[in-house]
Amino acid sequence: MRPIFENVCYDFEASLAAFDGEDDHVRLLVNYPPKVALSALVNSLKGVSSRLPRKQYIENQRTPL
Repeated sequence: MRPIFENVCYDFEASLAAFDGEDDHVRLLVNYPPKVALSALVNSLKGVSSRLPRKQYIENQRTPL
């Protein structure tokens, strides 16, 4: 997940200063410029952290015909 969060931060001209977590949650420390709306950055981070694992799970559950 770290590279995914780093890419999102890069898109917002922000930097991921720290990344930690457990099985069911993560903690991020992000440095972002004042021109970035915090809500937009957080929504993007939350969206990608939800969408990509779900996509991988679904692909792993598909059975070949």
